Amino acid sequence: MYRELKENRPHGTQAYPYTQYFIHKPRRAFHIPVHWHDEVEIIFVKKGRVSISIQEEVFHAKPGDLFFVNSGELHFMESDDMSVEYYTILFPLEFISFQSEDTIEKEVFLPLRQKQLLFPTVPEEQKEQLIQWIEQMILVNEEKLAGYQLRTRILLLELVDFLLKEECFKTVDYANASSLQRDLIVFVQKHYTEKISLSMLAQEFHLSEKYVSWYFKEHFSISFMQYVVHLRMSKAKDMLVTTDLPITEVALSCGYPSVNLFIRNFKEMYNVTPLQYRKKTNAFT
Repeated sequence: MYRELKENRPHGTQAYPYTQYFIHKPRRAFHIPVHWHDEVEIIFVKKGRVSISIQEEVFHAKPGDLFFVNSGELHFMESDDMSVEYYTILFPLEFISFQSEDTIEKEVFLPLRQKQLLFPTVPEEQKEQLIQWIEQMILVNEEKLAGYQLRTRILLLELVDFLLKEECFKTVDYANASSLQRDLIVFVQKHYTEKISLSMLAQEFHLSEKYVSWYFKEHFSISFMQYVVHLRMSKAKDMLVTTDLPITEVALSCGYPSVNLFIRNFKEMYNVTPLQYRKKTNAFT
């Protein structure tokens, strides 16, 4: 599940930059750490319950709930409900933008790309209508009938048109978003393969180690070190599948000076050793 939702993994393809994932029957409680990506994300809960945090606003989602995550917004999800089922849909705004500099491009899609206009928290009175478009998109992309890519784009444009008519879009000053949250995450993502520490963050942002530790846990519901381990493990899984590098080199590339610590962390998170995972995925065996 972490691999599918990894924020630094390209979603979709250049030919079709739309992706949807169906997450269901998790084997255990999960926490998808705070992240952000360039694509707009739509989360549609079908069954069970899941907690979703978007820009520090926490939602206790139930079946039938729908959420928009705008480009660049920090968000994370967690659930201990083994029956949970939900879809995530991701697409870049360019997928439904126009190349011509017409009124719609200037007044809608350009402001969306510049984050001056934002997809809303879904109003209860519009939820039912919006879900109709989402369910059609999901079905169209599951069946992949002739013309499904064009049909998907049309459905997304119809959804945007509905939000415009209902005056649902939010106009905001993006500078009001918490820059410290974003800066912390960006810094960790850039340096997690190095010998990163709370001391390093504290020095970079001129804060105390104690405050940085508290801030991470308070705002992201995960400790600083847990987030670093998550990033390292996600990178390790990719390298185990896509390269034939020895386990020791994978460990070093992911920021582990000790291969034993790497193997221990990997097994704690995935219940298999790195070598067992590589064999299980039939990669380079």
